[in-house]
Amino acid sequence: MDHHTVHLAQDPDADALLSRSPLAALVGLLLDQQVPMEWAFKGPWTIARRLGDDDLDAHRIAAHDPDAFAALLSEKPAVHRYPGSMAKRVQQLCAYLVEHYDGDAESVWSGAGSGAELFTRLKALPGYGEQKARICVALLGKRYGVTPEGWREAAGAYGEEHSYRSVADVTGPESLDRVRATKQEAKAAAKAAKAARAKDS
Repeated sequence: MDHHTVHLAQDPDADALLSRSPLAALVGLLLDQQVPMEWAFKGPWTIARRLGDDDLDAHRIAAHDPDAFAALLSEKPAVHRYPGSMAKRVQQLCAYLVEHYDGDAESVWSGAGSGAELFTRLKALPGYGEQKARICVALLGKRYGVTPEGWREAAGAYGEEHSYRSVADVTGPESLDRVRATKQEAKAAAKAAKAARAKDS
């Protein structure tokens, strides 16, 4: 992965790791649920530090004692609101990468011949559903220069240019605020639609 500077954690050390480490990027996106984005994307750096390392190693994490790894994520400040279940997911992701890609996260996309294939490979990752896989295609395309043919189509709406839909569109504090606002609008619209449906039924 060429060096692309990302600003997902809004923390220089954590962002430097995300910029150079494919596995950190995948783990950050995995953690990006039910917590603020910056908290999630600071997670990989915190995990690496607590393991006494300056990067994440899929082989090492997959082989780590599960209870000890959960304790590592639970230390204050916790890596996630649900550190126990997230520790399990991070280990499952790393075990899958070890089994299918010899632990090399970058191989997930370097070997993908098209956007559709990249999407399929990401969707197969533990903890990655359809939406997370599409966001990851957009993140790789927009922030990391991974642009196989058809990547924007594979990313769906997240692949659109000049949009503020997801983590893929964050380049700094201002764009982060815009992504937050867009997400809140979408949530409010979904809530209103649900209320309208309830009224009609």
